[in-house]
Amino acid sequence: MFRVSVTLDEDVDRDILGSALETTVERFPSFRYSVRNGLFWWFLQKLENKPSVAPPSPLRPFSLNANGGYMFRLSSDGRRLDLDVFHALTDGTGAMTFLLSLTAEYLRLRYGTIIEYGKWVVNPFEEPSPEEVEDGFDYFSGVKGSLDNEHRAWHIEGRDEKPGLINTLGLSMSVDDLRNVARERGCTVTELSTAVLLQSLQQLRSASPSRRKSPYLRIEVPVNLRPVFGRSTLRNFSSYVYIGTDVRNGDLPFDAILEEVKCQKRLFTRPGRLVTRVAANVSLEDNLAIRCIPRFIKKPVINLINRLKGDNYSSYTFSNLGNIELPAAMQEHVKDIHFVLGRPMRRSGACACVSYGGKVNLDFSRKIREDGLERAVVDNLRALGIWARVSVPSDACRPSCGWTPGKPVFRSGLAALKSYLLF
Repeated sequence: MFRVSVTLDEDVDRDILGSALETTVERFPSFRYSVRNGLFWWFLQKLENKPSVAPPSPLRPFSLNANGGYMFRLSSDGRRLDLDVFHALTDGTGAMTFLLSLTAEYLRLRYGTIIEYGKWVVNPFEEPSPEEVEDGFDYFSGVKGSLDNEHRAWHIEGRDEKPGLINTLGLSMSVDDLRNVARERGCTVTELSTAVLLQSLQQLRSASPSRRKSPYLRIEVPVNLRPVFGRSTLRNFSSYVYIGTDVRNGDLPFDAILEEVKCQKRLFTRPGRLVTRVAANVSLEDNLAIRCIPRFIKKPVINLINRLKGDNYSSYTFSNLGNIELPAAMQEHVKDIHFVLGRPMRRSGACACVSYGGKVNLDFSRKIREDGLERAVVDNLRALGIWARVSVPSDACRPSCGWTPGKPVFRSGLAALKSYLLF
């Protein structure tokens, strides 16, 4: 699960939002499908019922049956629109395009706003192109590929929260400050942020009793495949690369970490490298022998492989949607945009990033109580001359009515306040 959210200048009218949702979902036909259990595999089935606006809810898994079968959940909380999405439906780019297009239609219905449609905002009254609903991974069918031989990465250890509970923290900073530092060091914002995360992981590992378990620190960085391979699908079309350091011979200074990140990211995101990784995964789905195995046997095997490998190959996840530019008419009403990854299964946490209106929002989510990584990130950003506003919990997950005793949406209001003051 992950969440994309938009904060407006006024409280949301839920009735108008419902009308905007009905119109927008017709323009995104792939969003009208639900996953179903088959005898040999899972499959997508088109839904005939209409989606509805749900009550405000924390970022956590939801029942597809209780949600009308839809793999996304739209809710509003005060001035904020939240779209929670199951990753099988789409990725961050597809979800953000859907939410911003929905927001544009809501503004048109409520205020009569004239929208200039473009990259992130599509016209809900146009017919979708065939490319928008295609499975982009069919592009790799029949292509030979291979996966890298990865090493088990070091993981942050801590006390797990109760199932379904997620801790979040948000950092907001000037995009100009971040870009200026990145420009001085000859790197991109993503590369600079990844290096800061690796530096922070390195500091935590050095102070951890579990540091001998692995000398490999590795960040999983999702990659939007659309611009790389010239596709325009709005379905899930992303892959990932592992970027990291080997600290067997001692910790590295920040400049050395940044050089590693720059070289690895530019090498691993080359089309030729991405093709081999993606094609290797697609070939497993296309394999006739695997397709013929009944699902009730296949599922526990997949879960076992994921447990033995999967999340073990990376220490953390960092996903950056990049800079969002909206039409001028929308900018008057859209005050903030956020992107939050849901509770991880095995890793301690994740970080998501999006830029809008001259501001960069980093939203951290974690399943453990300890917030040592976030504190280290704040300190390391300050050392680079970048100051950030801290929000606990993240603005994209903070209920407008505040924390209510007896409803464990977050750890506790007292713990959140204490953490904020310590920063």
